[in-house]
Amino acid sequence: MDKAPDRRGLGRGLSALMADVKFDQSAGAAEPRRADILVPVERLVPNPLQPRRDFPEAALQDLAASLRQKGIIQPLIVRPVPGSDRLEIVAGERRWRAAQIAQLHEVPVIIRAFDDTEVLEVAIIENIQRSDLNAMEEALGFRQLMDRFGHTQEKLAEALSKSRSHIANLLRLLTLPDDVQALVREGKLSAGHARALITSPDPSALARRVVAEGLSVRETERLAKSVSQKPMRPKSVQSGQQKDADTRALEADLSANLKMSVRINHEPGGETGLLTIRYNTLEDLDLLCRVLSDLPRDGSV
Repeated sequence: MDKAPDRRGLGRGLSALMADVKFDQSAGAAEPRRADILVPVERLVPNPLQPRRDFPEAALQDLAASLRQKGIIQPLIVRPVPGSDRLEIVAGERRWRAAQIAQLHEVPVIIRAFDDTEVLEVAIIENIQRSDLNAMEEALGFRQLMDRFGHTQEKLAEALSKSRSHIANLLRLLTLPDDVQALVREGKLSAGHARALITSPDPSALARRVVAEGLSVRETERLAKSVSQKPMRPKSVQSGQQKDADTRALEADLSANLKMSVRINHEPGGETGLLTIRYNTLEDLDLLCRVLSDLPRDGSV
């Protein structure tokens, strides 16, 4: 298994890295940055740390057609390969692939001395800057930058020119079940639909209904609210049984540690039950997600 990059501080600074990868590829992009040099396409090699593995052929053909007409407006970012005259692509692999389809012999590049950690960081940032990302891909990019490199939501918002609420709302989508996330990736649910389902007791069932009935975001919000307001009393409460002292003590300990309201409803005579944690702010939810994500997988504490 590859070793994940160590968490670190901001290093040379997220904004400094953003200065290299932030770009506008629109047709009217004015005053592109000057490239260091023009190099043959065969001298470049792909980045093995590139987090994006899917390069749809149709999209590459469209980009190649644009490159034939206008050339490459935005230079690729590369770094030297030690002991070789090759250059490794840090950002711009799509442009490199499309340039070969367009039969361009040379591409403009900017050479930077990035280390392996910065290469991965830049690759993630470049993917986030792409306009065709779906909400789940963007959310995963934010989570990678936070978990791998220790960036905060505030730093990301500042460097990426996005609002903190935008980043926080996207990160909340990662708490949804996998099948609901898949519907967002497939374009069957928008980010607005998905956000409305987050607090639902059964987001998967509601998501299927939203897709089947073609509900709007507002209709989805009303549906999720109506379902959430229905009383869902556990069997142990419905049967009139009182919680034992150990359960109440465990609730108190968890509530004190998390600084959130925790309720445990254990079904009598069995080993199943319902654990409910109520959060009051998005910061509370983010903290809870981090706590749960850091728990060991083998059940040890």
